[in-house]
Amino acid sequence: MDNGDLEGGGGDLAFHGKGGRKYSPVGAHDRAVLEMSSMDPGSSSDSKSCVRKNNAGTLGSLDSDGREGSNPENGGANGPYQEHKLELFGFDSLVSILGLKSMTGEQAPALSSPRDGEDVSITSGQPKPSAVKMGTMMGVFVPCLQSILGIIYYIRFSWIVGMGGIGDALLLVSLCGLCTFLTGISLSAIATNGAMKGGGPYYLIGRALGPEVGVSIGLCFFLGNAVAGALYVLGAVETFLKALPSAGIFTETTTKVNGTVSEPIQSISTHDLQIYGIVVTIILCFIVFGGVKMINRVAPAFLIPVLFSIFCIFIGIFLAKKDDPAPGVTGLSLESFKDNWSSDYKNTNSAGIPDAEGNVHWNFHALVGLFFPAVTGIMAGSNRSASLKDTQRSIPIGTLAATLTTTGLYLVSVLLFGAVATRDKLLTDRLLTATIAWPFPAIIHIGIILSTLGAALQSLTGAPRLLAAISNDDILPVLNYFKVAEGSEPYMATLFTAFICMGCVIIGNLDLITPTVTMFFLLCYSGVNLSCFLLDLLDAPSWRPRWKFHHWSFSLLGASLCIVIMFLISWSFTVVSLALASLIYYYVSIKGKAGDWGDGFKSAYFQLALRSLRSLGANQVHPKNWYPIPLIFCRPWGKLPENVPCHPKLADFANCMKKKGRGMSIFINILDGDYHERAEDAKAACKQLDTYINYKNCEGVAEIVVAPNMSEGFRGVVQTMGLGNLKPNIVVMRYPEIWRRENLKEIPGRFVGIINDCIVANKAVVIVKGLDEWPNEYQRQYGTIDLYWIVRDGGLMLLLSQLLLTKESFESCKIQVFCIAEEDTDAEGLKADVKKFLYDLRMQAEVFVIAIKSWDVQPENGSQPDESKEAFTAAQQRVADYLAEIKETAKKEGTPLMADGKPVIVNEQQVEKFLYTTLKLNSTILRYSRMAAVVLVSLPPPPVSHPAYCYMECMDLLVDNLPRLLMVRGYRRDVVTLFT
Repeated sequence: MDNGDLEGGGGDLAFHGKGGRKYSPVGAHDRAVLEMSSMDPGSSSDSKSCVRKNNAGTLGSLDSDGREGSNPENGGANGPYQEHKLELFGFDSLVSILGLKSMTGEQAPALSSPRDGEDVSITSGQPKPSAVKMGTMMGVFVPCLQSILGIIYYIRFSWIVGMGGIGDALLLVSLCGLCTFLTGISLSAIATNGAMKGGGPYYLIGRALGPEVGVSIGLCFFLGNAVAGALYVLGAVETFLKALPSAGIFTETTTKVNGTVSEPIQSISTHDLQIYGIVVTIILCFIVFGGVKMINRVAPAFLIPVLFSIFCIFIGIFLAKKDDPAPGVTGLSLESFKDNWSSDYKNTNSAGIPDAEGNVHWNFHALVGLFFPAVTGIMAGSNRSASLKDTQRSIPIGTLAATLTTTGLYLVSVLLFGAVATRDKLLTDRLLTATIAWPFPAIIHIGIILSTLGAALQSLTGAPRLLAAISNDDILPVLNYFKVAEGSEPYMATLFTAFICMGCVIIGNLDLITPTVTMFFLLCYSGVNLSCFLLDLLDAPSWRPRWKFHHWSFSLLGASLCIVIMFLISWSFTVVSLALASLIYYYVSIKGKAGDWGDGFKSAYFQLALRSLRSLGANQVHPKNWYPIPLIFCRPWGKLPENVPCHPKLADFANCMKKKGRGMSIFINILDGDYHERAEDAKAACKQLDTYINYKNCEGVAEIVVAPNMSEGFRGVVQTMGLGNLKPNIVVMRYPEIWRRENLKEIPGRFVGIINDCIVANKAVVIVKGLDEWPNEYQRQYGTIDLYWIVRDGGLMLLLSQLLLTKESFESCKIQVFCIAEEDTDAEGLKADVKKFLYDLRMQAEVFVIAIKSWDVQPENGSQPDESKEAFTAAQQRVADYLAEIKETAKKEGTPLMADGKPVIVNEQQVEKFLYTTLKLNSTILRYSRMAAVVLVSLPPPPVSHPAYCYMECMDLLVDNLPRLLMVRGYRRDVVTLFT
């Protein structure tokens, strides 16, 4: 096999996603699923057939000791074929596919399952050297620390302490820190339950809660990152303008403090923030377009100024004295600590300067929204999972360590800031950290600018990749513009992110942007917590996270805390964010491509189904809770085109047997042949039938059974299909109207066998005649639904008529019940009883009683129409010819009378009576129900030990000239009840 074969994906080695699905659970087309076929030791070509497309590269041939050997095609030392120890068990493909190079002494590359439909290629020879992997410190702890410590700490934290006091500030930090800590525990559990791919929290949430929830929260998280980029840009610009007031273009204003005129306090103009912010955003976009390598190289340079500036702040706090280095600074003072302990919420202007006439009112709820972005960033490590040496160790330790470190830093800072300055200084000096920093404020300014620009770069780099990951899953067609090839830069997504960022920069108000970022991040955190809660509560066999310190109660508390914080901040922003996520969810569910990621909801549905099935028990369902579960026999007579899985109108009829669409239908088809030979045909037929069911919008499942013949297959199906009380209770099939025209002599035996099997298995039977004329949901019918009630069927015929009335096609029809009575029956009494019975059943119908005396006249007396005489005479003649034929055969062979492969007993008088009875019933139906929308009649059971051909002739007489007829036979139980 040459390189062209491998790289081009030609021949049988290429695999593609089926059904257009671009994402799927780990399944038959994943690299982790093995094709362990038997290997022929006599053929070298067979030993190569197990090679599949793999990013890890092509493994060389293995010698008998499991070491990498030479290629036999290139004339290796061991000849054209090498015997492998594991090959006898079909495990040679295991080594090739999973890359278990530890067996050969080599390091196995990291694997990640491709999405269904991805083009996965390999190259021959040695695998390409992988990039340097990072450990816990540089891979998770440092990125999380850099993302968490940012602009809020420098220019808002001291102001928060002054506004809320030390007590409320401690409560604020503890509340937000607990929220992120619990989210970190949930993230650790999910991240250690398997390999992670690109997309960060979107990937985790989508695989846990499904693509709809994943996309909706993922897009909100993308918006949060894009808006956070604007937050960091504005923070950098504000710091720059505060350090260099002369750089401002517009005139700065003065303000008042608590209603008294004080010394002029300079405030940065909003227009300056907008102009400089747009310029900085454009510059950052050009850097992002240059690639992420430069950003990754200078990442430590962004963190070092942050750590050094924090060190300078703490040194300055301990060295500060009264009014040194600025008025209002008291140094570490117990008196200041006491004065600043309680809260002092005030009105401020849009710049945050206290003003009695200000239009912004602050309280604890508003402070939560302002401060919470200072604790975000715990997802930075999970976003780099592909670059970590050991994700299942690094993500939990690094994320939780960064969370605890920053929370501890904030708690200490609250105490120190509250003791080092007066409240007025805390509220008016927005850059108090720079004022008290040692040795001079410029260090803080430089640190703030570098840290915020670095965080902005990370946002403008991570947000487009998140959007590209969502687009590459091919769930929403509208996002196809942002698709990128693997390893390529998401330029379109970067441009889109830049436009969003600049739009937020134009707002120019940091305090209005932070609640928006807060909502999106809290929504993402609640999604992570809910994902862990669901997976932990369900405890599926696949849920085996390496991180053991988790519990569903922690995740539920974390999710609840996220929702509570959202409403504490602003109920209006919360409603808007939830509405946006709900709209995206609804759009994805309508427009998104179907798929199955093995999410937790599917596991929940499965466990709920199991519990419901167990609660139903094995006893019969009460008539009040009885639902029709039809078993739709799609091709019992085999006279449909091969590409047509089912009669087009069978699904329409199945929908008519459900009330408001509630219920389940099982569409069954039987393939003749050997199971091992036709297994693949059965899979293809099942997929085709499932496509038909979905196209017809019918709630049902498709099942294909391979059996030696149709009769044996159906007999097995009717015995085993279903579980407990969720077994099909009605068998539905179309009447074989073509059997005589096509001279299908096997049809009568098969038809009678199916009915007898249903009777033995205690299944109801509904046979549809005139299925081609059955109306769809848009064809409204008028007239009547006529029931010819001959035998007790447990009320099934009455129930079916009521179900028909619930459909738009038949809602304009009325029900007529015709009771067939004996000659000496009290017709009026019977009519009254039936009316009372229908009244108790809450059914409205007109009742007619037909006595059997009206049937007494023989056809030869001239009362029957000419066509009925001809049909009856022709049926008599065909039955006589058939009986003569089987008698002659039995006489020649010297065997008992045989029909349909079994001995039969023929009572010609009974056969003729049966023929005549069905003829009279047909004439009665034609007399009273010729214009009916649909007719329902009791199905007579096949006579015991009689030829099936004779029964088929009787059925032909019964359905003759009736365009739309349902023959119904109930089973030994009631399906309706008179009682509440």
